[in-house]
Amino acid sequence: MSKNKLQINPEQLKQLIEASLFVMAKTVSIKHLSESVLANFNVSRVKIKAAIDALQQDYQGRGVELVKVAGGYRFQSIETLSPYLQRLWQEKAPRYSRATLETLAVIAYRQPVTRGDIEFVRGVAVGSHIIKSLSDRHWIKIVGHKEVPGRPALYATTNEFLAYFGLDTIADLPALSDAESLAALFSGVTRPETDIDAPESAPKTTEESTNE
Repeated sequence: MSKNKLQINPEQLKQLIEASLFVMAKTVSIKHLSESVLANFNVSRVKIKAAIDALQQDYQGRGVELVKVAGGYRFQSIETLSPYLQRLWQEKAPRYSRATLETLAVIAYRQPVTRGDIEFVRGVAVGSHIIKSLSDRHWIKIVGHKEVPGRPALYATTNEFLAYFGLDTIADLPALSDAESLAALFSGVTRPETDIDAPESAPKTTEESTNE
């Protein structure tokens, strides 16, 4: 490494990483730490990872934990405290309909998929407002177009989706047969209504589906 790089001891490194994660208040990768707050220090990514591992040990048994999600790290409250911490916010988190979350699940487990693919799996038409809702939430994005007539958009999940649901990679999704794990994954974001904003209509024809 360059001789102009500053030296930093393990304790200082741990403190700087801890402060950085608190200040940024979002998922941060080792690469980003290395290229930003630690850019002027003579420290390898292996040492950064070791410091993060030490921090994770430091926070065990506390109300806040350091977790790895969406390819990076962030501080978050432990799950058992969530029901009590929600009282700190006057506005309730948005609740999503069963139709919206079923659509999200199809995209997550079968990505990349077209709107027509989703409709085939669910057996009902997917309202434009559902796709818009998931896109506005930055949980899904268009990653290409299927090479069929009409070239429909292909949808896949995003890093924001992984971060929100506490997943490091898509491979961490629970098995589809594990109903209990799936229920836990979507707990707190569902509402009992099937779709009060816009009722689902009958399935579209193949032509209608592929042209969207």
